[in-house]
Amino acid sequence: MPTTESADNDQLFVLTAVLLTPAQFPSVLGDDYPEVCAGLGLEPYAEGYGLVLGQDGDGGRWTVVTEDVSLVACAIAAWDCGMEYDLSPGESSIVGALPGWPLALAVAAPGVPKPHDPEPQEGDPAPLTPPDAEEWGPAQRRLGADEIAMQWAAWREQVEGDVSFADPGDEAHEGVRRVLAEARGYVNEPPPPGRVRSSFAAGEARTLRVDGPGWSMVARTDDIAFVLLDDEPGEVHPVGRGPELPGLLASLEELAERPV
Repeated sequence: MPTTESADNDQLFVLTAVLLTPAQFPSVLGDDYPEVCAGLGLEPYAEGYGLVLGQDGDGGRWTVVTEDVSLVACAIAAWDCGMEYDLSPGESSIVGALPGWPLALAVAAPGVPKPHDPEPQEGDPAPLTPPDAEEWGPAQRRLGADEIAMQWAAWREQVEGDVSFADPGDEAHEGVRRVLAEARGYVNEPPPPGRVRSSFAAGEARTLRVDGPGWSMVARTDDIAFVLLDDEPGEVHPVGRGPELPGLLASLEELAERPV
């Protein structure tokens, strides 16, 4: 099991790690990078952070925050390939150790007590806890958008026949019209970092992830879009190419955050 050192020099058994940058962050935690940072008590620096989740020798949950984003990215890439990687950020790169985990983990370190929040010390922040994604709301809506982005082909196959671009002048769904209008507004007034993110897709296309207050949109720059709304639990609305969607997606791609 990889180990690192927490802020109080207790050994930390590393379980996993995630990136926290304007282009890559756990969507479940917020609609944009500054919102996620605020929830963790961090400054939204453009360079971002790495979050290392693990347990101390007593089984306590800890999240170590490091500025060494490259190291964390290398560790994640190695683990994804099934390779071992000893993730041990240098002491000088560690911003701090936060009690608790911001994400739900189904794994635990062997040989230590079951995961639990550490005993609070005077001045410590409240332990981090994962967002409640059991019922429909912002967290589950964002997780739903994540799933569509990861399983694009499967979702695309479910769309039968032609679907029309929801234009303010037609009879399309009111909530979808609002989302598209707000997304167009991002082109004229760029939103907070991370509201629009671009990632790899097959061919020369890109997958766009766009979020806003109460909504998420997933799109392929060469295809259609899917919209999810907080006020419509479990509903996924496909938005066809039409005359306007291609231009909107191209404009959003130009301002999107991309992984380095």
